[in-house]
Amino acid sequence: MTKCFKDKLGEGGYGSVYQGKLQSGHLVAIKMLGKSKGNGQDFINEVATIGRIHHENVVQLIGYCVEGLKRALIYEFMPNGSLDKYIFSQEGNIPLSIEKTYNISLGVARGIEYLHRGCDMQILHFDIKPHNILLDENFTPKVADFGLAKLYPIDDSIVSLTAARGTLGYIAPELFYKNIGGVSYKADVYSFGMLLLETASKRKNLNAFAEHSSQIYFPTWVYGQFNEGNDIEMEDATEEEKKTVKKMIIVALWCIQMKPSDRPSMNKVVEMLEGEVECLQMPSKPFLLSSPKRPIGDVEDNLNSTSSSIQSGESSQLTQN
Repeated sequence: MTKCFKDKLGEGGYGSVYQGKLQSGHLVAIKMLGKSKGNGQDFINEVATIGRIHHENVVQLIGYCVEGLKRALIYEFMPNGSLDKYIFSQEGNIPLSIEKTYNISLGVARGIEYLHRGCDMQILHFDIKPHNILLDENFTPKVADFGLAKLYPIDDSIVSLTAARGTLGYIAPELFYKNIGGVSYKADVYSFGMLLLETASKRKNLNAFAEHSSQIYFPTWVYGQFNEGNDIEMEDATEEEKKTVKKMIIVALWCIQMKPSDRPSMNKVVEMLEGEVECLQMPSKPFLLSSPKRPIGDVEDNLNSTSSSIQSGESSQLTQN
């Protein structure tokens, strides 16, 4: 299928991805898993979760191959790659219009909503981030990479989780601080909120090279701006486009509330994104925005500082960008 792994599409902690072609002529992306953790648990997770569903905004698993210790997952090919390549400034990429970033954000929200409520079991992704949102030829977004996903009965409001999992900068605070609430589908809502902020602003939420020190952590800065009645300066943007960006940011601020109970469900998130910005109220300031202990930076440093909340040895299950 890959012609001896001729065309490499990318690489990550999971292994490498290659372009291939089926006998039918359809292009596919073949994910060769590296050294598998937990006796192949990441491989089993992907097949068990994504193998049972089909939705416009979730990447489709076409098949898988196993030969000895070698494991491969075959996905539909996404010619436009991942979202992070378009929202973070990189040379050679066509910048996305505000309308397109909004449509992508809405599609991602619908995909996550389907995972939470559209299947026999609720599927919690636990690693929502721009790198894991793939774009097809029409820039339709697809939620991808289910290596950390978990399946739970759809009626379970609080789920059992023995280890923190996800990517720093997108991990919900309850995965670090157990006293603010149990782990639930609201963890994905938080991660989506961080993704939505980055999509709307087209910059990383944590940017040490920001023009002003107050802008280093974008959620804190933008909350202050909106709370004082100021709008974000946007060159060449129409009034309608400014409203769209403001709506995305307000919805994101609701999603990243510290307490899980204060965050909306993904169904409500979709509803807010589809509605008018004038109908949205500003949320309370997310407590974590002003907290010096918010989990950013090195994985080990954060795990050491929260050792009472997270059991030892769990850092191996945290994936990094």
